[in-house]
Amino acid sequence: MHIEFRHLRTIKAIHECGGLAKAADQLHITQSALSHQVKGLEDQAGVELFVRRSKPLKLSAAGKRLLRLAEQVLPQIEATLAEFTGLRDGNSGRMHIAIECHACFEWLFPVLEEFRRSWSDVDVDIRPGLAFDALPALMKEEVDLVVSSDPEELPGIDFIELFDYKAVFVASKDHPLAQKDYVDAQDFRGQTLITYPVERTRLDVFSQLLIPAKVEPASVRQAELTAVILLLVASNRGVSVLPDWVVREVKYSSDYVTRPLTKNGVTRRLYAAIRSDERDKPYMQQLIDLARIEARKLQSV
Repeated sequence: MHIEFRHLRTIKAIHECGGLAKAADQLHITQSALSHQVKGLEDQAGVELFVRRSKPLKLSAAGKRLLRLAEQVLPQIEATLAEFTGLRDGNSGRMHIAIECHACFEWLFPVLEEFRRSWSDVDVDIRPGLAFDALPALMKEEVDLVVSSDPEELPGIDFIELFDYKAVFVASKDHPLAQKDYVDAQDFRGQTLITYPVERTRLDVFSQLLIPAKVEPASVRQAELTAVILLLVASNRGVSVLPDWVVREVKYSSDYVTRPLTKNGVTRRLYAAIRSDERDKPYMQQLIDLARIEARKLQSV
């Protein structure tokens, strides 16, 4: 027996309308065509699907079984078609994000909170576990956007500029380096450097300052949370280097001082890496716009 979606819609329409004439109007076909369709379906099944002499027209036992199938399958088909329409129109989809910048969580959460209000049909998730394999995951469509400060030449991948930020030295107000106007690589000799628990090459203080200068701090202590890093710094347990948007409140605290890295400062740029064929999706453009707006708000504090 070959059952098509139109057969399920026919059974459901006749049941709901109680007769062929009204069901034909609902399905936008002639009554003759509908009768022919029902006859063909009954011939396939080898049983009658309706009790012919009843008014309104009633389903037989076999017809009721087919109706249950229609009630199970048709809503799923309609939901899938609606999802395809949303994907085609750019109103729904998936936004799974991988972050190579550990400190970006504090900047990104307000962006996603604003994003969900406008794009409730877009499935949003953050994949921090992909931090070191984020770009390969993007190319394999395991994630949809990567926040990165290290653009690469990759086929089918676009790196879209988000914003620039400065890497800032943070120390206790009682620390000897607090008296300097800026700090250089050599100032980190003998210091305990407090960082996020990521590879050195992913940390600005190492990639932009210490590694090129071949300087090694006395020790490196790691902390998962920015609040814990700042607590340790305030207690004079070490020094740290953080993005300027992270330390926006530190500037107004009497417990800390912030200083530029080097006389000219160290400026970095964050990018959104996305697949080229998804660049024009409305929700992708909206997320990138919100990311830039949130960054400007943080840096203006």
